[in-house]
Amino acid sequence: MQLFAQQVLDGLAMGALYGALALCVVLVYRASGIVNFAQGEMAMFAAFITWQAYQWGLPLVVAIALSMVVSFIFGAVCERVLIRPFGTSGAAHLSLIIVTLGLMLVLNSAAGWIWGYLTKEVPPMYGEGSVTLGSAAVAKQSVGIIITVAVVAALLFLLFQKTRLGLDMRAAASNPESARLSGVPVGRMLMLGWGLAGGIGALVGALVAPQLFLQPNMMAAMLLYAFAAATLGGIDSPVGALVGGLIVGLLENLAGTYVEFIGNDFKQAVALIIIMLVLLVKPEGLFGTKKVARV
Repeated sequence: MQLFAQQVLDGLAMGALYGALALCVVLVYRASGIVNFAQGEMAMFAAFITWQAYQWGLPLVVAIALSMVVSFIFGAVCERVLIRPFGTSGAAHLSLIIVTLGLMLVLNSAAGWIWGYLTKEVPPMYGEGSVTLGSAAVAKQSVGIIITVAVVAALLFLLFQKTRLGLDMRAAASNPESARLSGVPVGRMLMLGWGLAGGIGALVGALVAPQLFLQPNMMAAMLLYAFAAATLGGIDSPVGALVGGLIVGLLENLAGTYVEFIGNDFKQAVALIIIMLVLLVKPEGLFGTKKVARV
């Protein structure tokens, strides 16, 4: 029972990170109608910025805040310079996907060129040590991750549901033409969506770097889990992304512990299986919008 409780808590902590990165994927999808394959590399690059600022003597929290600001600006610039010129028509989607793949490769190579490929150690934001919850001992960092993601989710809920800016963002994402006729600056709202995804991704990168060790390829597996979370929860549902992340984290951890042929070395297969099953059985996910097409 103690082992089960330990795996559940550890799974929730990692699932919170999967959900947060999936939330970034959902924000970009709602803004531009595409899946951003560079989302993981954007988070990785931001984690390097955090590490560099910390090496220069800034407090860790300040370094993370700085990387979030830089990533917010970078995300907004990417939308304006790389994405918007292609438009959002169905014919442009393949071009946009190729652009995000190219951005992923550029950021990965740039990080290796600037900082090298040797792993770097990033101190945990919430310190070393553990706390006891019932019969399980959980790292302070894991508890901090869950609390941080919960706070971010609450702030985003308030933004989207309780503010005029959030209403404008939702309108621009759901029906750009009608929103534009109503006076909503659609282009600015889409830039803001990409910027938010970049800023949240920077926070995810800083939180996960102490566990994965910082290096240019550290987010490859994380992005697969994030895609699984977004697919399971619904690619256009922020709530679904977070719930899907928690479910994926739990399933991955429990399968790696209790399914012998999976173990710790084959856990990524769990994410792939989830993606395939959801797309076959319920393509819109748990909370996604069901699309109806005339035939």
